[in-house]
Amino acid sequence: MNDFKAPWSPSLKWMSWATTFVLCAGAIAFAVMKLYLVALLPPLVLLAAAPFTIRGYSIRGDLLVVHRLFWDTDLSLADLQAAEFDPCAMKRSWRTAGNGGLFSFTGYFSNKTLGDYRALVTHPAHSVILRFPTETVVVSPDSPQAFIQSILDRNQAP
Repeated sequence: MNDFKAPWSPSLKWMSWATTFVLCAGAIAFAVMKLYLVALLPPLVLLAAAPFTIRGYSIRGDLLVVHRLFWDTDLSLADLQAAEFDPCAMKRSWRTAGNGGLFSFTGYFSNKTLGDYRALVTHPAHSVILRFPTETVVVSPDSPQAFIQSILDRNQAP
């Protein structure tokens, strides 16, 4: 198995729905106040965040393919040093740049355990930490152990 889904955690679902509701309500309120240009901003936030939604992950030889809404992001696994499942990997993290819960947790984060890292996550409890010489990446496939095994098995394929 080389294809993995990206399930949404309950907190991601809740944050995405709540933020979408607030942004839509804000747009309507601004439109009622006849602030039409301002009313365009909340929908633009939704439109800007939605394409970065993570739909799944695939392992293709030495590539980890992160499937977004409209495109794929390729990460080379050639220099991968370690892969480990840690459901607490993102605990006590703060976002340094990126999206902290509108359709995904993507961008750059930091915490005391991992230091600075890149997140491509939809379910923090499914976190797999990928350690490279120059960066740490966290992903959240539906089956973390099978995902790690698939990464390890990629070098044994004929």
